[in-house]
Formats: sequence, structure tokens, C-alpha cells
Amino acid sequence: MSTWRVQMPTILITGGHGGIGLECVKHVAAKKYDLVLLGRNVSRMDEVAEDLRANFAVKVSPIQVDLGSLASVREAACRCLSLIESGEIAGLQAVLCNAGATFRGEPTYTEDGYELTFTTNYLGHFLLVQLLLDALDREGRIVFTASGTHDPDTADGRFIGRATKPVAEVLAKAGLDGHPPLTGGERYTTSKLCVILHCYELDRRLRAAGRGITTIAYDPGAIAETGLLRDLPGAARAMIGSRVMRWLMRRFGLTLGDLEQSGRALADLATATAYGSGCYYQWQDGALVERRSAAMSYDLELARDLWAESKRLSRLGQDEEPGMLL
Repeated sequence: MSTWRVQMPTILITGGHGGIGLECVKHVAAKKYDLVLLGRNVSRMDEVAEDLRANFAVKVSPIQVDLGSLASVREAACRCLSLIESGEIAGLQAVLCNAGATFRGEPTYTEDGYELTFTTNYLGHFLLVQLLLDALDREGRIVFTASGTHDPDTADGRFIGRATKPVAEVLAKAGLDGHPPLTGGERYTTSKLCVILHCYELDRRLRAAGRGITTIAYDPGAIAETGLLRDLPGAARAMIGSRVMRWLMRRFGLTLGDLEQSGRALADLATATAYGSGCYYQWQDGALVERRSAAMSYDLELARDLWAESKRLSRLGQDEEPGMLL
């Protein structure tokens, strides 16, 4: 019996093997998109890939990556490009920069000498997007999972620590070379502010280059099972997940998400055409709503400086790099 099948568009996602990423890929696969899963846990990705293939008859390609390692990001990007060049998968319809983490306590540093939160949540994705730009469909999209905690003027932004001015060198070297260490909450919220600045600056540069790629920043809301709250002790997670506590958190102005619905919304942002480029969307009360992000996220000088420093820190341009257009 022939195994030939029509090649479907491909969506790449980091962190698609857990949390809202896993909920997202189920909905994406149901729409018959092939998938590339990028993550650290190979065995877990293999399990998810097997389930998606069996349930939705799509092609799923797991690729190991450690977003805290720039060498690992380069290797993963090269592996993805090789799959496309060999015809094993179609070109990318979307790249979902979804993975993220909080690291509490004193700063820790990557093999590149950069603070781990900044590298994992922001710099690794910055490099990945640059390396994959040429593989994206002309009308494709890039979606960044952000967080309402990035805005220091909101209840979300005061929840774990206000974001500081997003200067790449200061964030990459937090606690080193005379730079303040910042708390775990400050490191997280500021890394998410960097994500949104990146989204907006990427949109401006793509437009200037005549590319029709859509860029979107997405706040799925705080979810007890994932991201910001996942590393809390079990009792604290259970309390936050309770109806009473969630009611109180809403009364205080915090944005709360839902695992399944927030994952479905991420899939919609990846596949639907109704969403504007260079915009910030928030999951709130059962709907995706376009919102204004933090005042600092619209600062053009901050965005340009962050971009230039991110290229330097990730060593883009020092060697011949595939896909480095911007």
C-alpha cells in the first residue's frame, strides 16, 4: 500500500510537549498541520509526537534544543533547515516561540556566560527566529508567548517583581561585572518585556524588508499548571488553582488563563488570519483581546538598542549564518 501523502504546511513550536504548548499542538494537529517540536526533554517529545501521529495522522519531527545554549539553538535550527531542504517537511508556516521558565534565587549563568532567564526566555528565541527567517512562508507568522507581568504599571506587573529597563548587557550579565543581580521575579518580567520589544521591532524590520510575515505577542494569562506558577510548591499551586483564590486574584486585577483554552488560543494565533501584526493579544475572560502593552515596549530607541546588543551577544554576523536577514 502506498504511503504517499500530500505535504502539509509545517508549524514549529518550542515547548510544545507540555503546558499550553501541548494543548496548542493538539489543536494545530487537528487542523492537519505538520509539526516540529523543539525542547529539552527528548523522551517526552517522542511520546507527544507518537500520540499526535496516531490521533491526527500528521508528521511530527522532534528536535532537541536547550534555549539556554546558543550552540544548541544553532544546531536545532540547522537540523530544521536540513529537514526542509531534504523535502522531509514543508517550509514553515509559523514559528511559535512558546517555551519559557522562571529561575528563582540567585542568578545562574549559561555556558555562554549569560544569565539563564534572559537567555532561555529571550536571547535563545531571538537567535532561533533569525536563523529560521528564510524558511518561513512569505505570509507566515511568528508568535511569541509573553506575559502580562512585563508591564510594571499593572497588577500583573507588580505580582512577582517589576520589570526594569531592558538593557541587554545588564540583563545578560546580571550579578556580574558590577551589574545588579536582580530578583528572580525581576529577571523573569524583564525577559518578557524584551520578548515584546523584539516582537514589535521584528515587525518593523520585516515591513521595511517587504516581507509579509505577521508577528504577534501573546499573554496566555497566569495558569497554575504552567510557566510562572509551575515552580511554586504543590500546596501553593493548588491554592492558586482554587475557585476562591482565582476570584480574589481577578479582583486584584491579575490576568488568569486556562490551560486548555489558552492553548487553543495560541493555536488560533498560529493558524488564523484575523490577527494584526506587531500586536499584543491577551487571553482574558474567555476571549482573545488586543491590548496595549507596557509603555516601555513602544520605545523605539530601546528596541533598536536591544536588537543591536542581542545580535552582538548571540554573535550573529560573525560567521556565515543561514537566514540572517535583519
